[in-house]
Amino acid sequence: MLNFELTDEQKLIVEAASDIARDFGPEYWREKDKKHEFPEDFWNTLVTAGFPGIIIPEKYGGSEMGMFEMILAMETLTSEGCGLAGIWFLVLSPVFGGLSIVKHGNENQKQKYLTKIAKGMEFCLALTEADAGTNTLNTKTEAVKDGDKYVINGQKMFISGADRAKGMVLITRTTPMEKVAKRTLGLSLFIVDLPNPAVEIIPIEKHGINYSKTFEVYISDLKVSEENLLGDLDKGWYLILDTLNPERMSFSAASCGLGLLAIRKAVGHAKERKVFRAPIGSHQAVQFPLAEAKAKIEAARLLNYKAAWLYDKGQRCGAEANMAKVAAVEAGIAAVYHSMQTLGGYGYAVEYDVERWWREVNLIRLAPVTHQMALAFIGEHVLGLPKSY
Repeated sequence: MLNFELTDEQKLIVEAASDIARDFGPEYWREKDKKHEFPEDFWNTLVTAGFPGIIIPEKYGGSEMGMFEMILAMETLTSEGCGLAGIWFLVLSPVFGGLSIVKHGNENQKQKYLTKIAKGMEFCLALTEADAGTNTLNTKTEAVKDGDKYVINGQKMFISGADRAKGMVLITRTTPMEKVAKRTLGLSLFIVDLPNPAVEIIPIEKHGINYSKTFEVYISDLKVSEENLLGDLDKGWYLILDTLNPERMSFSAASCGLGLLAIRKAVGHAKERKVFRAPIGSHQAVQFPLAEAKAKIEAARLLNYKAAWLYDKGQRCGAEANMAKVAAVEAGIAAVYHSMQTLGGYGYAVEYDVERWWREVNLIRLAPVTHQMALAFIGEHVLGLPKSY
């Protein structure tokens, strides 16, 4: 049974994350977002504090903890001032790079990359394609065997951090769909060292999260060794789930954290702002939406903790990860929405930060899996209903 009493080590993670969030509060992210500037000092602080190594084994320079501890760090950073940045950079490198290699890398790959990731090496994940979207099995990026190498060609979309990454986990098709015995076979993962002249990146202008760039990626005759294959050939779909479920948990933590951050902002304003002689926080029309959002966030947090706990125990967690994301998205969006309503015109002003959190929280309805596809998973795999897509 899941016990939520934190260990001393877990409490230290929360305290360290809280200290960092205070040093890099909303005004810091307001400026970084406005200037489209990477938060170099924030990332270096995370590295110095050991956060990229939380889920990396001790023998490779990490702390050998789990997703539960990573979720605690992410949620605290987000809710105490960093907004979506509180999870963003820990997803790109420790989860996409570190966790993928911890789970499926061979010893040479672990020796080569994990120590560097624990020390701040940046990674990215090249999964999404323009014509595939959520349907990963429709991946067209192709890796063709040529002697002891693979030649890869294709295009990826919405690849964040590709400009700074020194490594990329790349999802390819190694066996054509018509030649596999089962639809979920035929995909393979490769580790690609960056930069590489065969990999071209083109920035995508975004609505938010402008302190981190996102790209279209074009791959032209990229040659990689057999040694770059991550895990078993043609089993990539099953392997990538060990990364995608933690990604869902991370963004659930972000949605809950953003909601808590926005509620705190709204409560502070509602206590001080007086209209018609009374603080607006005394009106139930202001109180009740914030109270309801708070209750739903706390429920989503518990479900997300359960998902992380199951993952760390090596148990199936897809249902919990998807349900947590559905619950967290609805709760987080409602919290930020009602925070903006509470602040009124101030909520729309950049200097009060809520409009930025609104831009950030709405991404989580779309990624890392759309809200509708998470519901489809729950309908089919939890409720036992016929497949809907």
